[in-house]
Amino acid sequence: MSSQVAGLLQLIALIAALALAYRPLGDYMARVYSSEKNYRPEKWIYKAIGANPAAEMRWPAYLRGVLAFSAVSVLFLYLMQRVQGSLPGSLGFSSIDPDQAFNTAASFVANTNWQSYYGEQAMGHVVQTGGLAVQNFLSAAVGMAVAVALVRGFARSRTGELGNFWADLVRGTVRILIPISVIGAIVLVACGAIQNFSGIHQVGQFMGGTQEWNGGGVASQEVIKELGTNGGGYFNANSAHPFENPNPLSNLFEIFLILLIPFALTRTFGRMVGSLKQGYAILGAMAVIWIGFTALMMWTEFAHRGPAFEIAGGAMEGKETRFGIAGSSIFAVATTLTSTGAVNSFHSSYTGFGGGITMLGMQLGEIAPGGVGSGLYGMLIMAIIAVFIAGLMVGRTPEYLGKKIGTRQIKLAACYILVTPALVLGFTAVAMALPTPADSMTNSGAHGFSEILYAYTSGANNNGSAFAGLNADTQWFNTTIGIAMLLGRFLPMVFVLALAGSLAEQKPVPETAGTLRTDKPLYAGLLVGTILIITGLTYFPALALGPLAEGLAS
Repeated sequence: MSSQVAGLLQLIALIAALALAYRPLGDYMARVYSSEKNYRPEKWIYKAIGANPAAEMRWPAYLRGVLAFSAVSVLFLYLMQRVQGSLPGSLGFSSIDPDQAFNTAASFVANTNWQSYYGEQAMGHVVQTGGLAVQNFLSAAVGMAVAVALVRGFARSRTGELGNFWADLVRGTVRILIPISVIGAIVLVACGAIQNFSGIHQVGQFMGGTQEWNGGGVASQEVIKELGTNGGGYFNANSAHPFENPNPLSNLFEIFLILLIPFALTRTFGRMVGSLKQGYAILGAMAVIWIGFTALMMWTEFAHRGPAFEIAGGAMEGKETRFGIAGSSIFAVATTLTSTGAVNSFHSSYTGFGGGITMLGMQLGEIAPGGVGSGLYGMLIMAIIAVFIAGLMVGRTPEYLGKKIGTRQIKLAACYILVTPALVLGFTAVAMALPTPADSMTNSGAHGFSEILYAYTSGANNNGSAFAGLNADTQWFNTTIGIAMLLGRFLPMVFVLALAGSLAEQKPVPETAGTLRTDKPLYAGLLVGTILIITGLTYFPALALGPLAEGLAS
């Protein structure tokens, strides 16, 4: 069997598994966020934090809950790293430096999981499991809560109430993320991922020195790393490490986990707004982009350009032989079209066009299907933009799901789509203009520029993957990427929740013969075109200086 055929079969199996899980999981999540019942463990949590889950919140109160909880989470994780040397289970590792502790705390709370350190050489069991893994659950639950708040904005009318943030946070964690993670961790252990709390072991000689490995709760962290579209690995090699991702079966299962909730949330959206067809339209747009990017990536990496590629069967540099080009390409597209950022290969070693595809996937806003929660609300923002453009073309006031898209709504949507590009391009320009940041580049020319552009694209879009050729463990990159991660995560949430509140206050507009049918394939096509055009106009000059120039020169 050829590698291309094997890759196609993997893709078909993945699509089949996602299709089987789509309906039950999507409907279940809709019931979770619509339920008025609280389970006993949830009541204990509400009592401990002093929250009333039945109290409805308007968007400013909901936003205050998001920001306050996230600020406390950043502080807690920062302090845990700073005192690591005094904690039990530290494996003898010292406390983390202030700039790196800030970067890591901001990264994991912002669902980015950018790592400028070697996990197995810096973080002990307590910080890994009690700090980083916990934030993998909570940051994912925050994203899901904000997405559900926006869905309620479409579903409700004549009220500014969007639900209760604390109830949404707790239910998303207790009823969705934890149960799936328990099952997923068992599957990964069965595949060969490790799960223990052993110390550091010497495993033999390596290049004239002693090689050491430490154990850890790897399987339990790996599953929520993928399921919650977080991406931060226990080891520096991330999902290329055999302790995290042992074989092709575990690799396909991890890709399934990455895509599971973001795709299923479109069903939840359709169920909550009372029109499953609307959810299918959003799903169709996501699927077209994801499949298109996957096919393009596999084509670029399988293409034979010279004797070395012909012997290897494609661009095998930087890829694990146990996954091959197909398993690496599918993983790379899934992790950059979502906000996961996990890697089973080095994106810096991809072909020029292949590296550009990973970068473009993040620059789309990671909406196909995007991060847990953030993918859905990002796609709904794009849906509003697409409706607005269609309204301009026919000279009609735009409407979406029975809500008028007026001046306030389009301003909030525009602010949402402008925040991230401003952070990415602004920080990249400053880093290239200053002398010190350029010293961190391993490569010069177009590829070196791509390293910087990729780093800020990954940070501001809350992805967390890296080109792996950039030394980001400096005060400049730790600080600026940390700021980009926090602003890239929480500023868009401000606009999303403000938009949700304005939509919830509206009176529904009755559908007429002139209403644009947003549940049809024509509209899904318009949505895909809108996304590609907006992203292309925004990032094309920067891409032309980096991956496009490199790809054309090779």
